[in-house]
Amino acid sequence: MTTDDTPGNHAHTVAIIGLGYVGQPLLQTFTNAGINTLGYDIDPICVADIQSRGFDATTDSTPLSRCDALIICVPTPLDDNHQPDMRHVESATQTIADILRPGQLVILESTTYPGTTRTRVKPILDQKHVPYHLAYSPERIDPGRDVDLSTIPKLVGGIDDASAHRAIALYQRAFQKIVPVASCEIAEAAKILENVYRAVNIALVNELKTTLTPMGIDIWQVIDAAATKPYGFSPFYPGPGLGGHCIPIDPFYLAWIAKQHNAPADFIELAGRVNHAMPDYVVSRTREAISTTPKADLKNKRILVLGVAYKPNVPDTRETPSLALIEKFDALGATVDYHDPYVPHFADRPTIDWQPDHLPQWLADYDAIVIATAHACYDWHAIGQHAKLIVDTRGVMRHIPSPNATIVSA
Repeated sequence: MTTDDTPGNHAHTVAIIGLGYVGQPLLQTFTNAGINTLGYDIDPICVADIQSRGFDATTDSTPLSRCDALIICVPTPLDDNHQPDMRHVESATQTIADILRPGQLVILESTTYPGTTRTRVKPILDQKHVPYHLAYSPERIDPGRDVDLSTIPKLVGGIDDASAHRAIALYQRAFQKIVPVASCEIAEAAKILENVYRAVNIALVNELKTTLTPMGIDIWQVIDAAATKPYGFSPFYPGPGLGGHCIPIDPFYLAWIAKQHNAPADFIELAGRVNHAMPDYVVSRTREAISTTPKADLKNKRILVLGVAYKPNVPDTRETPSLALIEKFDALGATVDYHDPYVPHFADRPTIDWQPDHLPQWLADYDAIVIATAHACYDWHAIGQHAKLIVDTRGVMRHIPSPNATIVSA
């Protein structure tokens, strides 16, 4: 249950539950705003890392009872059946319920399907039979992007008006712009829409790439041409598949809840299938480029995958399509290495030792270089000069004049 009771006479304190890629910057944002903020996580290594950077953090849930606001920032992955896995949200909520005292504000920030706050979080908290406030405010963090989190507009929806007012008042202390919405469900659905919008448009350009390439039409030039229109078009770019926690996962959350309401989500599910199929397309293009023999295998061919992080200039490999690429090349008998300056070990192998002085020799030893992640640190000109064959999934080589390597867009 909820109430409009105000908190007691004690210092206003925020607790961040879950100190991953969402919780850590949120902890820093509230701390920078001068708010007494505590981080909580069940992982002692994570907590020790936060403490080493000068922030208050603990694995002990007892101090959470003294906080006025408790913000849940835990993962929301998919299970083996591609259905929402709510174990982390429910576990964090139960931790809060165990220490919940009257008047506390609980906010969920984890990306999830519409209705989660009301149907999954609230029933657990209600078991304590004390008055509290409950709201949803989606995270909008883009790993690797150097942006002050406090400048990103903050959507806030409450389980009731009193809860919304409490949550808005809290976020106003740390964020420059608050965007109130009518309910938790509106805020939850808005976040899903933001990510589905990207997933669907990426699927569109991925499908256009596979459609236009056999026609001899360069998808990258097509996108550049269309992007000159000053209205009605936003450019999206193809790749080897989708990665990260949000874009590959959130559409399935929406599709799942849609099925619970007997509402079709055909368009969203189709986009998921298109994006999921892209590693197969890259492997097929690589096979065609290495050998002109129909259905030639890749046995004993040496392939180097450049980049295994899901996006440039970060160490994050969650849902990265590079894993599927490596596994598929392995299954076809190829000898597969990878290099990523941000990821020292991946797919049961270490990153190769990248030595610029030896670049000409060992690049030439590979039958194909597959560009999966366009890290800024790579010298694309040198790679283009010394590799024999480059399978470019990111369009980076189109900016390199007169490469010696054969360039294949994939």
